[in-house]
Amino acid sequence: MQGFGVDIGGSGIKGCLVDLEQGRLLGERIRVETPQPSLPASVYAAVAEIVTQFEWTGRVGVTFPGVMKRGVAHTAANVDKSWIGTDVDAGLDALIPGTVETLNDADAAGIAEMRYGAGRDRRGVVLMLTFGTGIGSALFVDGHLVPNTEFGHIQVDGEDGERRASAAAREREDLSYPEWAKRVDRYLDVLEAGLWPDLIIVGGGVSKKAAKWVPLLSTRTPVLAAELQNDAGIVGAALAAHERRDG
Repeated sequence: MQGFGVDIGGSGIKGCLVDLEQGRLLGERIRVETPQPSLPASVYAAVAEIVTQFEWTGRVGVTFPGVMKRGVAHTAANVDKSWIGTDVDAGLDALIPGTVETLNDADAAGIAEMRYGAGRDRRGVVLMLTFGTGIGSALFVDGHLVPNTEFGHIQVDGEDGERRASAAAREREDLSYPEWAKRVDRYLDVLEAGLWPDLIIVGGGVSKKAAKWVPLLSTRTPVLAAELQNDAGIVGAALAAHERRDG
């Protein structure tokens, strides 16, 4: 059983066929640079080109870095602000043969981890956090998604949590992993003050280096690295599109 997912990010757009039984990519993914400026028409064209290269004509799941409600973008984190209020489903449907299902990028990653990865068969409250250009979040209660949480924007010592604790902040300020782990720890302290998760899953590209920083965290909540790492968004998008069709 196959699906197709595309993950739109602030710096890159990547897509691939997905094995929906195993939760893994089939073959090599295609990645292109996100057009600059990242206007909707340019990004739609880039997504359509990726789908065309795979000659895929079925349903397509597409992630977007912002709050998504019924196919419409309500925020635009790390892409051009002209996306706000845009019907992303309609824009992509006009260029792509199969029906498109759009969803928040962190929600897609969380869906993949809950089905195939670190959150598999976990009950209770599970929080997925993706550390990249910003911090994305996906919240699950007994396996059910609470969509469009924006925990990257909680206030930590007077500023957005993601401004201090994202992977981009680590690179921008040339922080060592122990230095950055202290910031992540403080961010998680504030999150835990208002939320009592049973498990936290950390994803994004920096999850590949989890051994360098996750053991340094002092959270009361167990923290696991995402098993699908940076492929989680593509896999989750493909799964969401497939299950919306079946549902």
